[in-house]
Order: sequence, then structure tokens, then C-alpha cells
Amino acid sequence: MLALRPSCECCDKDLPPAAADAMICTFECTFCRDCVETKLGGVCPNCGGNFAPRPIRPAGKLAKNPPSTTRVFKPQGCGKAA
Repeated sequence: MLALRPSCECCDKDLPPAAADAMICTFECTFCRDCVETKLGGVCPNCGGNFAPRPIRPAGKLAKNPPSTTRVFKPQGCGKAA
């Protein structure tokens, strides 16, 4: 199950479970669409992989399967693909 991380690793923007602009790589590194397109060039700075839109978990499933509350913030890696 996806962790649904709560924020962009690059700019720390909040990305709630229903965020349409949340993007993930295959390792679930999480970024906002703006950072993916303007700072990262579509390449994950952590693993070198590409991004896909993060699926939106149905609201009725959030109580039993809550999103992660752990924020990952690594601005030093923004714009520097692996």
C-alpha cells in the first residue's frame, strides 16, 4: 500500500491524500508537479527514475488506511538528478 507522504521533498508543499498534483517515483519519493516539471526535469533526484501521478485513495478508505505523517524534506537535492 502506498504511504501517501504528506509533502513535497523539494519545496515542502503540503500534499494531502486528495492532492491532484502529487507525483511519485517507483520508490514513493514524493514531489509536487511544479517541482517535478520546473526543478527536477521529470527525473527523481534520489533514484534517477521517472514520475507518475500519485493515485488518490478513496476518502472512505483513509480511516482504516491513513496516509503517512512523516515529512521528508531534502531541498539540497532539488534540481540535481541522480
